[in-house]
Amino acid sequence: MAAAQRNIISDPAAWAGPQIQRDAQWIYRLSDAEIAGIDAALQAVKRAGLKIPFAADEFPLCGFRQSLAAALDEVENGRGFVLLRGFPRARYSDADCELVYWGLIAHFGRPVSQNARGHLLGHVRDEGGSMADPNTRLYQTSLRMDFHTDVLPVDILGLFCLRTAKSGGASKLVSALTVHNILREEHPDLLDELYGMFYLDWRGEEPAGEAPWFALPMFSESKGRITTRIVSIPYYDSAARFGEQYKPTAKQREALVMVQDIANRPELMLSMEFQEGDIQLINNHIMLHAREAYVDHDEPGRERHLLRMWIAVDDAQRRPLAPAVEQRYRWVREGGIPVNHAHPSVRAVATG
Repeated sequence: MAAAQRNIISDPAAWAGPQIQRDAQWIYRLSDAEIAGIDAALQAVKRAGLKIPFAADEFPLCGFRQSLAAALDEVENGRGFVLLRGFPRARYSDADCELVYWGLIAHFGRPVSQNARGHLLGHVRDEGGSMADPNTRLYQTSLRMDFHTDVLPVDILGLFCLRTAKSGGASKLVSALTVHNILREEHPDLLDELYGMFYLDWRGEEPAGEAPWFALPMFSESKGRITTRIVSIPYYDSAARFGEQYKPTAKQREALVMVQDIANRPELMLSMEFQEGDIQLINNHIMLHAREAYVDHDEPGRERHLLRMWIAVDDAQRRPLAPAVEQRYRWVREGGIPVNHAHPSVRAVATG
């Protein structure tokens, strides 16, 4: 289907920045009763001596489940994201925050591995990585991240803010559906291009027996609903290390650059400064997220630190995916990115 034949997307997730920035309904503020319920669940987990991973019913939230169900519906069928705010992070150790975060997220769906280390609960912090290294992922640096979805088509991305940076690091969101609408109006030829197949680099995290690159359309449609798989531009460029045939064509690169140009329009994006204890949940099929570069505190232990989870939701609740994306979703079904003992980050841990 050509761009001119596609309808304007008008569902709630096709929002613009000022409209959302002025509407604080995307911020869900925890009540005193809910915080008390979370604390009681944490104490129950600690008394039982449970370690991550543990099941949702082992973190009981009887008075909070309706609110969590509403938040999940908002992420899947509403604006495409929510921010849970008000958790008193300063009262709790880092280890307690990890238990709380895991317990809450377990009520949304099933966490899956997000890297070759097999992390179900990941850490977003500056590990000193360089994007000149094709095995580095951008979240392991303090660099600016352009607008993207995460590399595996998991349903929800979750972030918990343990510590903020000295400066910078603002989180930015833009609706991929709004970007799609603008491309339809302003650059229909580039929108058509984005429905074609693009080669991307696994960046060293491919499962055993898989090619080190993969191919996907950047926009696709299933049951009348649009999905995007746009990732950071280095993933396309570094695919060329496996052969010139995997390099983006001039037209593909023009389309990818145009997506970034549109996504960075101030009138389209939402910018949020995390507070410690914030939990951000976004739909990884329709929201593009980015991050400003940041500068860490000099004192050891005060560095910017987010906890991250990739969440697979129940099939009855998740977005329908086109066959090419559904095929890649099998890695989500199988638990996410498998541990790869040959990956440099895994070898570094093994050798101390």
